[in-house]
Amino acid sequence: MLYSEFDHLLPKERREETKGKAGLFPDHLRPQIEEMNEWVYNTVNNGVYKTGFAKSQEAYDANVYPLFKSLDRLEKHLEDPKHQPYLFGENITEADIRLYTTMARFDVAYFTIFKCNLKMIRYDYPNLHKWLRTLYWDESEKTNGGAFKKTTMFTEVSRSFAPCIRISADALREQYKKGYASALSSVTRATKVVPAGPVPDILPL
Repeated sequence: MLYSEFDHLLPKERREETKGKAGLFPDHLRPQIEEMNEWVYNTVNNGVYKTGFAKSQEAYDANVYPLFKSLDRLEKHLEDPKHQPYLFGENITEADIRLYTTMARFDVAYFTIFKCNLKMIRYDYPNLHKWLRTLYWDESEKTNGGAFKKTTMFTEVSRSFAPCIRISADALREQYKKGYASALSSVTRATKVVPAGPVPDILPL
């Protein structure tokens, strides 16, 4: 739907139909992207929540190990030169966007608060870590001027958004950590404790 129903509303040069192989969901990669989306959603995107909100040891064990098995699989996938610098080569696809939302939060929230703590992205997955930082720090046309960085608010309002919205930086400080700590405490009825680390939120490229 996103690639067809609203495409005509975009300037012609930004339309999916004009991008060909450089599109977010190009015809030649659709089977591979859909196949990856299936297991990434189930075991990674949703896997962190199934792990974090587990109400028994059995439920936790049933989800934490498949989560890290899939992270290992992604790490191996990115070893292939054909899958660099992005998941399917030289162009950003839907698969990168889907995975990014979870990876950006992983070390700062899921590792600590949701007990997804067998490994950290920054220390144990060099390929995934490079992929994540490449997306985050790139503010070129490749990422539409830094779309990943500008919509990832670890600690403060993005500078480019600051003039547009009347909200203090403190109101968004440590959004991921506080938000997930609050969500977890409301489910488990435990006292909300916001973890201090890791520092920094994301490492330089």
